Amino acid sequence: MVEYYVMTYYSTVSDEISQLREALLALSERVAVLEQTRHVSHSAPFDEGGFWALNGLQARLPDDASTTEGAVMLVGALTLPTGAPVSWQQTVGTAGQLEATWAERASVFAALGHPVRLELLRHIVSGTHATSELAAVDGLGTTGQLHHHLRQLVSAGWVRQSGRGSYEVPAARIVPLLACVLGAER
Repeated sequence: MVEYYVMTYYSTVSDEISQLREALLALSERVAVLEQTRHVSHSAPFDEGGFWALNGLQARLPDDASTTEGAVMLVGALTLPTGAPVSWQQTVGTAGQLEATWAERASVFAALGHPVRLELLRHIVSGTHATSELAAVDGLGTTGQLHHHLRQLVSAGWVRQSGRGSYEVPAARIVPLLACVLGAER
């Protein structure tokens, strides 16, 4: 009786592994096809006075009901000092945005409202991830202050823990962070 259950369990696990292999192979094939057919525009990146992104956005506004009143886009592509490439695009239709309550977003902006946190983010994005290395950076405060600032940034979603005593800015937050910094210029 025990032998039957062991064989049944083994067969079930073996079948699941086979299904996972097949799914992974199918996904790998799909990615290969997508990579081969990916269209890369070789046109000049800047046209009509440098508003190429705006012109592209405006051309797409009629495509979706949520963008009939307009849209806002965050877009960026960069290589971090660590050599890691980051590309991000986020678009939202403005329909209803001005009527919605913005108060629940205040904590996300508040987390950026301290010079030490901005400097901390700059160091993390630049490749300093370990709290021991961050603590050695002049101007970031004591270890206790550093952990306080890290908690605020984690809570707001600007930073996540990537291991014991190590932090990173998620790729999906790097371009929005840089857009906030750029938006603060006068």
